[in-house]
Amino acid sequence: MRDLIKVMLAGGVFFLATSVYAQEDPEDLPLGWTGVGEFGFVSTSGNTDTQSLNLALEFIRNTEHWRYTFAGTALSSSKNGSKDAERYTAQLQGDRKLNEKSYLFAVYRYDADKFGAYDPQQSVTLGYGRLLMKSEKHELNSEIGVGYQKLKAASTGVTENQVIGRLTLDDMWLITPSTAWNNRLLVEAGSDNTFTQFNTGLTVSMNERFALKLGWEYRHNTEIPPGVVDKTDTTTTANLVYKF
Repeated sequence: MRDLIKVMLAGGVFFLATSVYAQEDPEDLPLGWTGVGEFGFVSTSGNTDTQSLNLALEFIRNTEHWRYTFAGTALSSSKNGSKDAERYTAQLQGDRKLNEKSYLFAVYRYDADKFGAYDPQQSVTLGYGRLLMKSEKHELNSEIGVGYQKLKAASTGVTENQVIGRLTLDDMWLITPSTAWNNRLLVEAGSDNTFTQFNTGLTVSMNERFALKLGWEYRHNTEIPPGVVDKTDTTTTANLVYKF
């Protein structure tokens, strides 16, 4: 619990202090479908042969009273012919708009980490979201909710179930007309385990459709099953982004 409080306080201070922007204001999204895709691949050879592939997709359907978000990621990397990382995530969320700033949401999250502590983590959460701050270049949005989580230990296959509290913070800032920076904090806190994920990314647009993005991800579980060494995983990515 102390770790959770520290993470939430640090995340809140960081978001309020840095104010970051990366994508269009959800309230300003056009009606209908929008989407963004990311692709990154790195291969090196010589004394060490490494390959790394990561993909990300997000689709949003925006209507007058509802907003639906479908997102997924895939990560795979190997070293000298042996795979050392493999992760797949998916998230489905529906938002019922109450007014320009507030909404109710339901979200399902699936996280399969083949080399991590849990494979998979699954959660369903209901809650309330609100736009806390908005200016021409800056936006801060938060969600809080209560849900149910199912964890399967990757090393033992033992399944655990727990009630969780979920918190997200999205802080966005348009640094220049072509440079954007975004941060996202996700915390799912329960009695058996607290999962924290922090993503930050700097995006430089080349034109209306294409951009380059440098990203960093932090993932932490407070409790890990036997056979798992690290509670924390980090990933650095460099991707080509396409908006459609």
